[in-house]
Order: sequence, then structure tokens, then C-alpha cells
Amino acid sequence: MEAVGSARAIARRTEAHDAYRWICGGVTVHYHTLADFRSEQEALFDGLLTDSVATLLAAGAVTLKRVAQDGMRVRGSAGAASFRRRGTLERCLEEAEAQVKALKQQVEEDPGALTRRQQAARERAIRERQERIERALQRQEELAELKRKSPDEARASTTDAEATVMKMGDGGFRPAYNAQFATDTASQVIVGVEVTTAGSDMGQLIPLLDQVAERAGATPEEWLVDGGYPAHDQLEQAAGKTVVYAPVPKPKSETVDPHAPKPGDSPAVADWRERMGTEAAKDIYPQRASTAECVNALARARGLTRLRVRGKSRVRSVLLHALVHNLMRCIRLAPESLGLGTALPEAAGSLA
Repeated sequence: MEAVGSARAIARRTEAHDAYRWICGGVTVHYHTLADFRSEQEALFDGLLTDSVATLLAAGAVTLKRVAQDGMRVRGSAGAASFRRRGTLERCLEEAEAQVKALKQQVEEDPGALTRRQQAARERAIRERQERIERALQRQEELAELKRKSPDEARASTTDAEATVMKMGDGGFRPAYNAQFATDTASQVIVGVEVTTAGSDMGQLIPLLDQVAERAGATPEEWLVDGGYPAHDQLEQAAGKTVVYAPVPKPKSETVDPHAPKPGDSPAVADWRERMGTEAAKDIYPQRASTAECVNALARARGLTRLRVRGKSRVRSVLLHALVHNLMRCIRLAPESLGLGTALPEAAGSLA
């Protein structure tokens, strides 16, 4: 809530901030404990998100009639200079292996040169660097296929191998992850979260739709996405599950009706084109921006502008933002579920 994402900063507050000291019962918490908890409890956070959605569904605050999905590119914890080609990565790996041998030889020749703590720290640093380089070599092959480049030309990061250089909102290109949020439009409750390493939203509709259906035990009636999502295969897979609302690409010729089915369109794609030309779609689709953009802005205001962890599994700690968001919505829409009284009559229809 206060945009404090650093484990060290939280640890300092457990010593100096009365509210944090009260939560901890006057016992300080080491920053390593906080960092490890955040990085290693992905399954717990995912379960808590499911519980929050279930609570609001039971209270009637969430109906899943209409859900908006949007992606948000978040700067990764990797520098642009950490991206290297295969040849450089292989040389770095050779250097790391040579450092391991050199350290072992130094210990054998002079066992007293380093204290046990110094030796352990150096061994850990070299081992972790070697592991990062090996992961970067593996990731480099994936990136070569993804970006359609020669295996020798694709570059992977030795800091965070899973980070991908993406085009950001300001037009620049930086290492990042693509955070996907699915939000109930009526209540602005986040009902699904995913993190991908792809810079494009294409292909991300069905995975999150299936996640929400499993998490909530029901499939939303309508699904709203922007123009980056509606690949034809995704529309075909969604047919029969939900009704997709997404803008139809503008044709090159002004004489062509964008909402008229085209030769070769599957029934699902043809229905989508026709649906987006109706007056009902013109009323429904604007709810995507008013929902998704608000949720993204709140996440940024709470510190989701640069990640402090590395690796896709750890980056899913983005779920923390969804949990905080849903907690605040629960206070507004169903405070009785938290023992905080009764919701105001107008709360259920409010997006504030």
C-alpha cells in the first residue's frame, strides 16, 4: 500500500515504525527472512488470491459477468549491459569455471588464507554466477527462436536469464516482464494474475481465461481485451466458453467493412467481427479501459514500477499487489466479511 517493496526497508521499519513494531510484537525480522518469504511462497499467495475472490463471490460483490484483461510491462531487475551473445556467454562460463578451480587451489595451498566465512561467501558468489550464466545459455536458445534470430545473435542476460527486452510505455526498450491482470468490471476486483516473458499480449487470452475459470469455479460471461490479444486461434478456443469483445483491425481500404466476415473466417472469428459492429459492443467495450487502466495505475502507485526479484517464479510475487488491491476492495464492498461492519448501500455499484 505504501509502495515499500524492499525487504531491507521493511526490516528497518520493524525497528523504528510503531505500526510495524506492533505487527511484529516488538521482535525484529531479518531482511533475508522477508525476502525469502516473498520469493518462496508463490503457492501460498496464489491460494490467498483464490480465497479473496471466493470471499467476494460469496458476498455477491463479484459476479464474473464481465472481466477485463490487460498486460502491464514491468521493468526487470537486469541491466541492458548484462545481455550477451552465445560466444560471450561461453567465455564467461569458462572464466567462472576457472575461478572455481583457482579458489580450490588457493584453499589447498594455504588453508589459513581465508576464514571459513570468507571462503563460503566466495564459493557461493562464484557458484551463483556460474548458475546464472548456464541459465542464460539455455534461455538464449529460447530467445533465438522467439525473436527469429540466429542462435549466435540472440542475447540473454547473465543477471536475470528470464527477463526479456520489451518495448515499454514510453517507447523505449528495456529488460522487463509482462504482468497480466484479469479484473471484474463491476467491482474492480482482480480475479486472475499471470506473468509472462513475452513482450506481446498475443496468445495470453486463453491461459488467463482458464486460470480464472479454475480459480473462481465459473467462467466469466464476457471477456474484454485490447487489440493486442485477438489472435484467431484464441478466439476459436474461447468460443463456447465466453463472449470476447476486442477491437477489429482497421482495413487498409476505407471501402471495406471491418465487421463483415471474410472468406476463410471460422464461425468464431466471423461472429467476433459482426459482434464488434453492434451498438451493444459500443456500450460494453469502453468498460475495458475504465477497469484495466485503473487497476494498472493503482499497481504502479503502490510501487509496481521496477521488480526487485529475478526469475519468472519469483516475479509472480506480483500477486502481492493483487492481494492488497482485493483487500481494499473487500473493505469497500464487503466489510462484514472482515468484521468491519456493513457495506454502504451504494458501495456495490461504486468503482471508487
